[in-house]
Amino acid sequence: MHAFCTLVRRELGAHFFSWTGYVVIAAVLFLIGFSFHSLIRDLNTEATDRPLTEVFYLTMYFWVILWIAAPVITMRSFAQEKYSGTFETLMTTPVSDLQVVLAKFTGAMLFHLLMWLPLIGCLFIIRHFSHDSSVLKPATIISTFTGMLLLGSVYMALGCLASSLTRSQIIAAILTLVGGISLSLLSLVSLTLTSKAGWQAQLFSYIDLIEHMQDFARGVIDTRALVFFVSATFFLLFLTLRVIESRRWKP
Repeated sequence: MHAFCTLVRRELGAHFFSWTGYVVIAAVLFLIGFSFHSLIRDLNTEATDRPLTEVFYLTMYFWVILWIAAPVITMRSFAQEKYSGTFETLMTTPVSDLQVVLAKFTGAMLFHLLMWLPLIGCLFIIRHFSHDSSVLKPATIISTFTGMLLLGSVYMALGCLASSLTRSQIIAAILTLVGGISLSLLSLVSLTLTSKAGWQAQLFSYIDLIEHMQDFARGVIDTRALVFFVSATFFLLFLTLRVIESRRWKP
């Protein structure tokens, strides 16, 4: 456990000792601020019965933040280690391959969580000035951030997998970006399918990230979404572990 915690601190610290971490935080702060400026302007002209969290989630800014942040946060996880020649040194330390993969993933998730913290402040500022407690309920905030954490875990795991496949951070970032956008676009397929489509409609509804996040933003925690996000995260991390272990198969 001590070795794992050391690796997590090393991974998390790397984000704050490089320019990429501060660029991500600055970009996220800008997009969150800009999106809430737009939300306030729109809400002043047209009222809505939707929770504020759902209104924010339905904007494109939320997805753009996720699409951009995931590649930048995870691109260095394994690719930088391979490029700098420290990968083999890391893997010969008294830690298992699984510990390394989980430490990389945990470090990325912690930074991802810190990245979204300013959002809480924005939500409470709007609630304070709206003088309406129904605009933002604590239960809705909890469910929304639970959904964002689970959705983020899928994207961080995807980024770790992409980074393990190459020694180029740029290629890792591109793979994560393309994969992340593709996952989101798959959600749109369910909109084109009717109930007559049978199992195809059920399948795409099950992997519909947009629908799952919309439920979380409304304050609804669906067990189907929980199972999907956790399963997808574990599957991607399993693939990452297999890629890391494949170095032993080479002659």
